[in-house]
Amino acid sequence: MIPDSRMRTLGAMALLAGLAACGSDDDRPAAAAAPAPAATALPAGATAQVTVLETTDLHANVLSYDYFKLAEDKAVGFERTATLLRQARSEFPNTVLIDNGDTIQGTALSDHQALVSPLACGQKLAIYKAMDAIGFDAGTIGNHEFNYGLPYLAQVTGSKFNVAGMPEPAAQPDCVGPKFPLALSNVTSLKDGKPLFKPYVIVTKKISAKDKDGKNFETNLKVAVLGFTPPAILSWDKRWLDGKVEVQGVVEAAAKYVPMARAEGADLVIAASHGGFDTRAYTPATENASFHLSKVPGIDGILMGHSHGEFPNPACNTSDCNAPGVDKVKGSLNGVPAVMPSFWGKAIGQISYSLVVKDGKWTIDTSKTAVSLRKTQDPVSKEYVAADAAIAPLVQAEHDAAVQYVKTPIGTSDFPMSTYFADVGDVTAIQVVNEAQADYVKKYIDANLPQYKGLPVLSVSAPFKSGFAGGSDFTDVAAGNIAINNAADLYLYPNTVYAVKVTGADIQAWLEKAASRYNRIDPTVTAEQKLVSTFPGYNFDVFTSPDLSYQIDVTQPQGSRIKALNYKGVAIDAAAEFVVATNNYRASGGGGFPGLDGSKTIWISPDANRDVLIDYIKARKTLSRAANGSARSWRFTQVATQGPVVFSSAPGKLQLALDAGIANVSQLRADDGSGKGLAVYAIDLSK
Repeated sequence: MIPDSRMRTLGAMALLAGLAACGSDDDRPAAAAAPAPAATALPAGATAQVTVLETTDLHANVLSYDYFKLAEDKAVGFERTATLLRQARSEFPNTVLIDNGDTIQGTALSDHQALVSPLACGQKLAIYKAMDAIGFDAGTIGNHEFNYGLPYLAQVTGSKFNVAGMPEPAAQPDCVGPKFPLALSNVTSLKDGKPLFKPYVIVTKKISAKDKDGKNFETNLKVAVLGFTPPAILSWDKRWLDGKVEVQGVVEAAAKYVPMARAEGADLVIAASHGGFDTRAYTPATENASFHLSKVPGIDGILMGHSHGEFPNPACNTSDCNAPGVDKVKGSLNGVPAVMPSFWGKAIGQISYSLVVKDGKWTIDTSKTAVSLRKTQDPVSKEYVAADAAIAPLVQAEHDAAVQYVKTPIGTSDFPMSTYFADVGDVTAIQVVNEAQADYVKKYIDANLPQYKGLPVLSVSAPFKSGFAGGSDFTDVAAGNIAINNAADLYLYPNTVYAVKVTGADIQAWLEKAASRYNRIDPTVTAEQKLVSTFPGYNFDVFTSPDLSYQIDVTQPQGSRIKALNYKGVAIDAAAEFVVATNNYRASGGGGFPGLDGSKTIWISPDANRDVLIDYIKARKTLSRAANGSARSWRFTQVATQGPVVFSSAPGKLQLALDAGIANVSQLRADDGSGKGLAVYAIDLSK
């Protein structure tokens, strides 16, 4: 519940210098500020219902379409989210719609608009076209907004950044952005110390209310929206942000700007926090800081994202969900209502407030606050809501151009490449990525970095799609022709190639961290034990070099699992030096791998990993399983278990494992009970 100390006043106060906020209902800037009319006293005992709606992590999924498979995918897409939003608006008399970031990146459509056929200044992003058709009140900036660089972000959001490397703001063009204002409280320019975006916006909403006698009347409600992005963007997108911006801790930024928003007359203060909730001790670098943000006085609701999870979620069994101060059933953090509506447009979040006038001010009746999710898929019938027919025509040209681009052929393969069994050793979708990265880095070193020329060059990559979103969330490239969409399936993110110099001891530590992918298995347990933990698949880094071999002993605790780590058949020398090709995310600290904090980087490439992969396949023309899909560097340490060790993957895919030489797996059940279209497989660790 929200304590009474969070009840706030109605009525405008003087604007704070330099922090003028956006206000009109249609989100268009006013031509000039008119003198404020005298405030009309609110009738005592008046009531109103206000619902805050959230979208998050849309990742440019405008349509229900999978650009990797070139097929419809009803599980994703803003065109279905739009239907949910219209439904919610028809049910609730007063709504405020806020987007929580990671909006402009994530599909072949977004990459095409940013990298292949760059958007002109006068053109609007496809995702913003769709969102403007529905009408948002405000939004914030997620970490992936920075993936394409600051000039592109400024252009597509209709902003002007005063940062190093860009023209002075007055010399920057007026480009087309979304109709709704964007707020970001914790990123400032190193050049002038000012926020990159407005630290908060105040949306003035005309709402319907009832006086104590039940008579309807209209009044204005001021809703302040503050935005926060993960501080780790400085590492994740160092190539774009280093020397240009700095990032403040989420709590510190909130403590500064929440009182300002209140002083400016905000009746409701909503924190759009592009992060989940980590209940461990807070530092200004905390990535998922929403739990600690909820302790900042004056915040009435928290919209979460980034973690691609759902909250409230009674079924959640993580330590964070069960920590003191977290109500996973009602949806609150330290008494503050909080919501996280999945990702890719699968759901919207709702926080419904009951307001009542006391002493001339709107206050929140905390006993009636309700937090919930509204999903595109019915949990019982499994049917999806219909797509909003108004959305697709708005982006048809952009969609068609992206489809044509990803169909461009680049080579052929005599074997399928997939990640259905990457957790148990299948490297068919990983090896070619490693080969491309290693080849690219080695050629550059030989030509330009003679000081590293004698060092072995290795490469790591990960199964970026490993079933998190269900049975269709796996890399799946069929044998035969390879097109650009297949390369995008093999390498999901717009990362760039980085090279790091590490020791044998560093490689051991790197692999120990990657082995966190697995739960600890007790060989004496007779019941089923799940092999795979919640450690993300995109952090399960894998080597695929014939020169490197190692074992993962899942019976051991984390940090003690890598056994028999050999280089060219002998135990790796802890002091020996290697160059490892990876990506900017990992080399700069992404995933929290020991020692990988940017200090070991020896080359920052200008080229995207995906482009390097495409060029590699083009040059070779034909891939074969023998040459490009069977160099498995690792095995599980053999151990006999008394009960089944199980993992989930898509049903009916066993033959792929067998073809890849993984003969110790079997399908137990066609449905793992998660409702995500996954089956249960068993692995015999004794073989």
